[in-house]
Amino acid sequence: MQTIDQAMQDKVLAVARAGMTSAEAIGFFRVSLGLYYLAGLMTEETLDFKLIDAQYNRFIYHSLGGGHSIASVLQFMSGEKVLRVLQSERFLAAFAQHCPDIPVDSISFLISLNLGVAKSLSGLDAVGPVVDWIEQEKARTGQ
Repeated sequence: MQTIDQAMQDKVLAVARAGMTSAEAIGFFRVSLGLYYLAGLMTEETLDFKLIDAQYNRFIYHSLGGGHSIASVLQFMSGEKVLRVLQSERFLAAFAQHCPDIPVDSISFLISLNLGVAKSLSGLDAVGPVVDWIEQEKARTGQ
């Protein structure tokens, strides 16, 4: 998993600046950072989650302040409120422009991966609006 370098931080912050309100900007920040985190899981390497999470948490703290963590970012990304971001044309355009290393068409897969991790931790099946959105995206993109 890649560490959080300055280039990734700049990309995430650029996407956040596309938000029109502070709430929208924080949502854009959470989702773009969460997508980087999830994309970084796609590796054959052994991951040091303690180190990785500490780096993400430090960046989150410096960007948003206390009360936020990578765990809360991933939790946000598994709840219904994430749909406001995922369905935002402004977010999708900003993410495509500033984060070309994560294809927009891979977002539904990464969100699905996040739900899978949540399911394995909680033992509960993933159901609801986010699952419905993933299915719609799979149908739209043919994945």
